[in-house]
This record gives sequence, C-alpha cells and structure tokens, in this order.
Amino acid sequence: MSNNIKISLLHNTPLSVCSRAIRTCWDSHKKSDNGGDIDKELIHRIGNVNKHKSTLEHLVYSFEIVGISRLCLQELARHRIASLSVKSTRYTLKELNKEVAFLPINPHNIARASKYIIISNDDFIRNSSIDSLEKLRLALKNGIANDIAKYALPECYKTSLVWSINARSLQNFLELRSDKRALQEIQELAHAIFEALPQEHKYLFVDFLK
Repeated sequence: MSNNIKISLLHNTPLSVCSRAIRTCWDSHKKSDNGGDIDKELIHRIGNVNKHKSTLEHLVYSFEIVGISRLCLQELARHRIASLSVKSTRYTLKELNKEVAFLPINPHNIARASKYIIISNDDFIRNSSIDSLEKLRLALKNGIANDIAKYALPECYKTSLVWSINARSLQNFLELRSDKRALQEIQELAHAIFEALPQEHKYLFVDFLK
C-alpha cells in the first residue's frame, strides 16, 4: 500500500478538565494537582480501571487527516460518536481538470496518480484504480457536472477531513482499528492518530493498541 497519510492534532482538552469533572462527583477538588501525576492516576483509575468511561468523554481531540481513501473514510464514519467535516467533491473535484491523461500506466503516471488515489501493491487493483481515475478525469473534461461525475469516483480516491472525537470513543476506535484484521489503511491511520496525541495523554490509550 502506497500511502502518505498526514495527521495533525489541531486541539485537545487539557487533562485537568477531565480530572476536575471526576473530582466534582466526590467533591475532592482539594486533592487536585491541576492535571499532574496525581490527577493522571485518578483519570486512569476511574476511566480505565474502574470503567467509568463517561468521565473520559470530557477529553476531546480534533485532528486534521489528509490523504486517506474514501474507502477508509467510509469505515471511519462507522465510529459515530465523532464529528467529521470532509473535503467536498462538489466543490473540489475539478482539480482533475488540470491534469493530462494518466495512461499509459508507467512509473511516471503512477506517481502522478498517487496525488489523487491510494496506490495498491496489487498490480491488477492498481491498474484498475488508475483506469477509473482516468475515466473520471475524462468525464470532467467532457463537461459533466461534479455532482454527476462523482458517481464514478473510485473508492481509492483520496480525501481530507477534520475529525473530532472524545477519549472514550477514541479508545474504542484504536482497539478495533489497530487490530490486524482491520483494513490495512485504517490500521495505519489508527497508529498515526495515536502518535499525534499529546505525549501526556498517550498513557490513556496505549493499552488499546494491538
């Protein structure tokens, strides 16, 4: 799989917000160290060990994800307790109008196609994907409107999005999508998401990676 997924963490909730929410339940604010080691242990104990997972919903992360396929996007959308704002094909698909033909299939044209599609290691799938990309380009060149042409979009077509998710749902995502049975691309995405997390937050998620 030839892939260049890029992940940027745009924003995250401080750990102190989660620890404050937990301490509100027991009115134990005097014991707080404002998100330091005592509060980190508290969040882990209450959220992970004691399974009071609702407390982890106070931690929210927003990522910019660039370069995943629409196939991967479809699987990402199954994680429903999250918000997605996705690059619109209605407004951006005509980026292909600037391109010349992607055929014949050769190293140069494969490299050019990789700007728009995920390139499979399987030769048959790779060639079929490039054929589909070329047909989509021709549809746009022939003046077919974006909203009609996008019915010809191959699943390997790349997209970008901003994805916001809380810690409880992110644990679930990492546990399911880092599994070796998951789509390889979303496995790569899961590990990239984990690496993009703030270092001081990773302890809440590391046990969910496979």
